[in-house]
Amino acid sequence: MPLPTLSTARLKLVPLQLADAEQIQPLFAHWEVVRYLNSQVPWPYPADGALSYLRDVALPAMAAGSEWHWTLRPADDRERIIGVVSLMDTPGNNRGFWLAPAWQRQGLMGEACVAVNRYWFEVLKRPLMRVPKAVANVASQRISEREGMRLVETGESDYVCGRLPSQIWELSREEWLSQQACPLTGLI
Repeated sequence: MPLPTLSTARLKLVPLQLADAEQIQPLFAHWEVVRYLNSQVPWPYPADGALSYLRDVALPAMAAGSEWHWTLRPADDRERIIGVVSLMDTPGNNRGFWLAPAWQRQGLMGEACVAVNRYWFEVLKRPLMRVPKAVANVASQRISEREGMRLVETGESDYVCGRLPSQIWELSREEWLSQQACPLTGLI
């Protein structure tokens, strides 16, 4: 099944494609973007990092049906990429995202997460979403809190910036559907 474009009030979430590497490369290669990502992300970020990742990892996983990646684009400027949000069929790690610094602190990633959560629970019909994050990544933690996720595990993990305390947040399909049936939960 081809991956659809998703929409929010302010964003278009367009399925990732190889041509996106050119715009992603300069946006992603910033310490404030990568520091709390998994240590598998190379740092300093190589000049062909985005192209290699899309070509060798993300697009093959999308073709295999084990990952779903979207670029984030302003609804009024659909050619401009400002970030990426991803779903993964990996135990303990089902969603990840990054947003270019100039676009942070505007609630955009919260909007994008609602759209991909809907896809995860309502289209893919997955029973559970688990999202790992560094404890120091307070902005990401706030998104999980607003979504009604609960903290289910703590430990340590390796990030680009080093080994840090980490958390896993969780939301079940039943909880998601209940929140959608009762819109007064505070979700965007």
